[in-house]
Amino acid sequence: MDILDIIKSRRNIKKFKSQAVDLDLIYSWLEAAKMAPNHRLTEPWEVYFIGPDTRAKLNHKTNFGNAPVLIAVLSKHGATAVEREENALATACFVQNFNLAAWSEGVGTFWSSIGITAKNREILGVPEDYDLIGVLAIGFPEIVPDPKPRTSIKNKIKNLP
Repeated sequence: MDILDIIKSRRNIKKFKSQAVDLDLIYSWLEAAKMAPNHRLTEPWEVYFIGPDTRAKLNHKTNFGNAPVLIAVLSKHGATAVEREENALATACFVQNFNLAAWSEGVGTFWSSIGITAKNREILGVPEDYDLIGVLAIGFPEIVPDPKPRTSIKNKIKNLP
């Protein structure tokens, strides 16, 4: 599959097979993800692998679709508000790179914001000087949903003088 097909076919997966995902593959996708653009090469991201005890404490309503692997992706604050925002945006690019790399190998992801509450930040051990960008469920899709309609990009473009 070429990159445009990967981008256009990727879906948020909400139900996973129990089949394990090779940890070496996950590490290779994380290595690819780190090539995300980040101002001044701050590389603000950190990744926490979530074990069964922590997962149970998070108490997600669908248990993350029974995905075999969960990770939390964090972004380190910067010295200024602008740097904090740049770091969070770079880390979101990191997540998207990871999602696309996984999808290219037939592995789906579900990007959840469950970790943003104070309680869940504490459960995950997120330091005060980090933002939690998301919790990713990772696994082989049991169901790949059809794409939802999107607004034409032509309706989102402005030409400035």
